[in-house]
Amino acid sequence: MSILDRLSRLLRANVNDLISKAEDPGKIIEQALRDMRAAYAEARSEVADAMSQNAKLEREANTNRRMAAEYEKKAEEALRGGSEELAREALRRSQNAKDLAAGFEEQLQVQSSTVEQLKTQLRALEAKIDEMESKKSLLAARQKTAQAGATLDRVSGFDKAGGAMDAFEEMEQKVSGMEDRNRAMQDLRKENDFDAQLKDLGRTQALDDAMAALKAKVQGEGGGTGGS
Repeated sequence: MSILDRLSRLLRANVNDLISKAEDPGKIIEQALRDMRAAYAEARSEVADAMSQNAKLEREANTNRRMAAEYEKKAEEALRGGSEELAREALRRSQNAKDLAAGFEEQLQVQSSTVEQLKTQLRALEAKIDEMESKKSLLAARQKTAQAGATLDRVSGFDKAGGAMDAFEEMEQKVSGMEDRNRAMQDLRKENDFDAQLKDLGRTQALDDAMAALKAKVQGEGGGTGGS
């Protein structure tokens, strides 16, 4: 796992823990920076270890190349001295040393590639820390501005007034609803009293007819009295 992968896991764990505790953004980013600096120190140590391993591999390769050359020289001396058996053993050891040197050189190439990758990650991590440092200052300024806006709302009473206005509007809606219901009930009662209205209308007409008859009678009696 790369340095940045491990850092990413660490940051997610720590930041999620802070968020779950409802910490403010400033504390979250400060904790993230502490984690990143710790990871940077660890990364530098890893790069240093890898570079020291490079040096060791190169030293082993050089040592075995030198031994191979020395055994070749001894093989030549043994052969000149008439000892073919010693010359053969010296050549065998020389070949072993050459094989080891080749193995160390191959491992050195792999290790060098790893070192370069670690250096790249280290530079990327360093740039990320610088970026977070800049964002930290910007975030702090934004947070103060937001806090100032919240304070202004509290001082101006808008937060409390807003609640009171909501309550007033709700009560107004309730009263309007009651008035609408009363009007509906009145209309309903009028519809239910339709028969009664017709009955009253009939009684009124009968009363009018009786009154007209009474007037005619009285007028008729008055006219008869005047004729006698």
